[in-house]
Amino acid sequence: MKIEATEIPDCYLIHAFQQQDQRGGFVKTYHEQIFDNVAFDFKIREAYYTWSEPNVFRGFHFQLPPKDHAKIVFCNVGMVTDYVVDLRKKSEAYGKVYAFQLNEDNRMAILIPRGCAHGFYVPSKKSMLTYMVETCYSPNHDTGILWSSLDYEFDFNNPVTSERDTGFPAIDEFKSPF
Repeated sequence: MKIEATEIPDCYLIHAFQQQDQRGGFVKTYHEQIFDNVAFDFKIREAYYTWSEPNVFRGFHFQLPPKDHAKIVFCNVGMVTDYVVDLRKKSEAYGKVYAFQLNEDNRMAILIPRGCAHGFYVPSKKSMLTYMVETCYSPNHDTGILWSSLDYEFDFNNPVTSERDTGFPAIDEFKSPF
């Protein structure tokens, strides 16, 4: 397992340990001691997955303090373009969007720190994304940023989104508590 720093402070690309033989394969997605030594103390409190059809965009989601959380995401099936936006006012990456390719072949994951928003786009076949998060879901703290308000040229047009996601505030209307 290798953990690689990204341009976003405290955000890491995880190259999972994997092996394959004639029976199939094995992938290790989390190892507490490795994460604690390289990144920061991360304890899984909740895990879940989503599946999405082609041309779907989900995001940009995060939870507000005091229920904010870091999360690890990886793509089990298919492929996604995964996006992270830094919402931490004192960060040199504040307001910037970063894209990562996650898929069932590269088996990479992203460790997204507290104070960052997360979204993903499904470019082709049906895909599944798994999340491991530090805190449990809190509907009163769950929110997001409108994806189309960000200063970034996305590589898709007219994605399928939820009513909830299209109702999020624009980035310039969001008062960051991070």
